[in-house]
Parts: sequence; C-alpha cells; structure tokens
Amino acid sequence: MNIQEVKQRFGIIGVSPLLDRALHKTLQVAPTDISVLITGESGVGKEAIPKIIHQLSYRKHSPYIAVNCGAIPEGTIDSELFGHEKGAFTGATGARKGYFEEANGGTIFLDEVGELPMSTQVRLLRVLETGEYIKVGSSKIHKTDVRVVGATNVNMKEAVKKNKFREDLYYRLNTIEIRIPALRDRNEDIYLLFRKFASDFADKYHTPAVRLTPEAQQLLSNYRWPGNIRQLRNLVEQLSVIETNREIDASTIGHYLPDVGANELPILYNEGGKADDSSFASEREIMYKLLFDMRNDLNNLKQLVSGIMDGGNIQSVKDANPQLLQKISESIVDQPLSTPVVQNHSKEAIVPEILNPGESHGDFMTTAQVEDENLSLQDKEIEMIKKALERNRGKRKGAAEELGISERTLYRKIKQFKLY
Repeated sequence: MNIQEVKQRFGIIGVSPLLDRALHKTLQVAPTDISVLITGESGVGKEAIPKIIHQLSYRKHSPYIAVNCGAIPEGTIDSELFGHEKGAFTGATGARKGYFEEANGGTIFLDEVGELPMSTQVRLLRVLETGEYIKVGSSKIHKTDVRVVGATNVNMKEAVKKNKFREDLYYRLNTIEIRIPALRDRNEDIYLLFRKFASDFADKYHTPAVRLTPEAQQLLSNYRWPGNIRQLRNLVEQLSVIETNREIDASTIGHYLPDVGANELPILYNEGGKADDSSFASEREIMYKLLFDMRNDLNNLKQLVSGIMDGGNIQSVKDANPQLLQKISESIVDQPLSTPVVQNHSKEAIVPEILNPGESHGDFMTTAQVEDENLSLQDKEIEMIKKALERNRGKRKGAAEELGISERTLYRKIKQFKLY
C-alpha cells in the first residue's frame, strides 16, 4: 500500500511533503512490533496514526484500545490500565480487568502519555520491557502481548530534564518517533481541509456548502492556527451554521478569528529551523533591554565627546565620570568600537562606529542624535524591511530569508506597514 492509498482509505486530506513523510514512516513501522511515539501540537490529528498502524499490522483482527491518559485521575489510572483485585481499595467490590489485559494480542494507544504519573511510568516501563504487570491489590504477575503506541504534545526532552518523565521510559517508547506537522507548516493543505469540512457540514446540516473569496483564502493561509486542524474544523462549522451568505469574505472570517491581525515582530528560529514561539516573549524583552542600554551608552558617549570638543581633557572627564571613561577609553584610543548587531533581525549596524581620533566629529554627532531619537521598535522594523527589499530588488523570498522570518510573515508586515 502506498501513501495515496492510505490517504483514501483513512480519509486523510493533504499534499504537504511533511505530512507525506509522516505517513511514509507510518507505513514502514506498521508491519513491525516496534513501540512508536507520535509527537505534535494539540489538534494536528495525532490520533489517526495509531489506527493506521493497527489496521496495517498483523494485529488488525485483535482489539484496539485508545486511552486518554490525561483524562484519568491519578488515583485510579493504575487500576484503569492494569486492573485491580476485589478489596484493593475502597469501592473495589469486585475484580476488574485493565486495558492492558483487554487489549491482549492487539494495540493500545496511550494518548497524552506525557501526563502519566511517575508511579504509573514505572509500571508501564515493565510492561514494555517484559510484557509483565501486576494488578492493583495483587501480588500475582500477569503477562500481556500488546503493542504500545504513545502520543503527546509535550516536549518530552524538556519533561525528562525537569524530572517529570522517566528517561528510560522515554527512550523505550521513542523507538520510532513520528512527528505530525502543525497546520501552519502545511500551508498548501489549509484550503483543501476547509473544502472537506465545508462539504461534511453541508451534508450534516442540509445546507449549501460555504465558499471562500480569494481574499479570505489568503487570510486563512497567512493565519498561524494555534489550534491547528481542530480550530479550522470548528471555524468551518460555525460559518456553516451561523452565516446566511454562503460566500465568505475576509472581513467575515475576521469576526471568528479575533487575533487575525495581531502585530508580530519577526520570529526567531531555533536550531531545528522552526519558529520558536515559546521563547519569543523573552527574546523580545532582551531586545528591548538591549536597545535601551544602547540608548544610554549613546547619551554617555555624546557627553564624553562633547566635553572633549568643548576644550575639556581626559583628566577632567575622568574626574567627572571615571566608570564611563574606564569602560570606553580603550575602544576610543586603541580601536573603533565594534558595531552591535541584533541577530536574526538585520545585517545592518544599529550603532555607528566611533570615529578615530583626529577625524571630524560632526557626522558622528548627527548620526548619534538620529539613532538616539529613532529607537522605536516599529520604526526599526520598517527600516530593516525596506532595506532588505531594496537589497533583494523587491523579491520577498530573498528579503524574508535575509531577515530570518517566513515569507508569510513578511507579507503581513508589508501589508501592515503599507510598504507597497
């Protein structure tokens, strides 16, 4: 069976290479008994992969049980997974089979496996390694033959570092990792999914299917979709039920996506080349602090240079501000001050170099004053975007790569600042 046949059989919509990569790995591991960990953000459709794995394996005629680990209280999860004996705890009026016993010979899907308590993780590790478990309130060892597929939206490596998840269990579960891409990384699939959901809800509510204007399609493509496919599906259902006009324009969608026009600075990227939204707030604070520190340094430098130009000498400046002189004297006398650069935002210098002794200070003072008065983040952002577009002759792709942001983000910025 190839990827296209899998999509048709299991109703998977999309042509994204990232999605195809995930399905290819699924096809490769399905005939084996390897433990699989499915990762990805909430709402991307992780629950579809375990069903494919089960149906394409030799266990397909045996039970398939899906368990949401995050929805079971910590006090009862061991009983739910492994069963209990009569009288094991208050309310245990009889013996009960657990999910691992019920799924014997088949597949068990542990959704939100990152939410498991540490005590349960120890029991699960034993099942994965030996196939043995002990019911709550019992001392008898039971055997089970199940294939375990886990899924989580938690950063498991961070959870291991914070001692919230056992490292040995993580590597035992993560024999094969299948990552499901976020919807914003599947830009070419957004409209396809919209049409599929619109058709489904048209049949469900016996109404004509909603359609999108070209501007509305562009808006959906540029949106970041924090809720992924689940959010898109909810949006289409709302439009299908509430809107009387079957042709949906961009302004109408704006009422259902209130943060669609939210201002965003260029996004920093992590080592894997993906947008690191979780660290953006702290990076922005660092940038603010850097700019304000630079502003203070420029004011101090102007005072120093102004004092020297007005006939002062080094000793008088030293007496007035010894710390400032200690900090910058070597840079002024021995070598020009290096130009500070904010990484991932621009290759252009934000602060000019200090002129060598003996050269005219007029240009320096003028430039310093302009920089001092022009430290607004929005102004700097507009300036960087203009320069990048000029250097790349108006080509947005090249400008976006130079700025370290996505082409969609650059398009939003151009539209926001009216840089047509």
